Amino acid sequence: MLPESSNAMNWDRIQGSWKQLTGKAKEQWGKLTSDDWDVVAGRRHQFAGTVQERYGLAKDEAEKRIVQWERKATDDRFVKDKTSQ
Repeated sequence: MLPESSNAMNWDRIQGSWKQLTGKAKEQWGKLTSDDWDVVAGRRHQFAGTVQERYGLAKDEAEKRIVQWERKATDDRFVKDKTSQ
């Protein structure tokens, strides 16, 4: 698992690009509804709770999956997003 400060930094990047990232996030988190995405609005705590609820996961498992997605989002998607602008 990433250190807490690294998670916060990654989520800051995700939150800052939330509108651009939502399409990619919907591919990963297909069980979330459009209303869910509107409510989450880039807030990590809200996102974790929604993932936990929609996927029927324990809190720890939801967090683990989100951390894995954060790594992919910051490693792959942001590099591509930044260079295509």
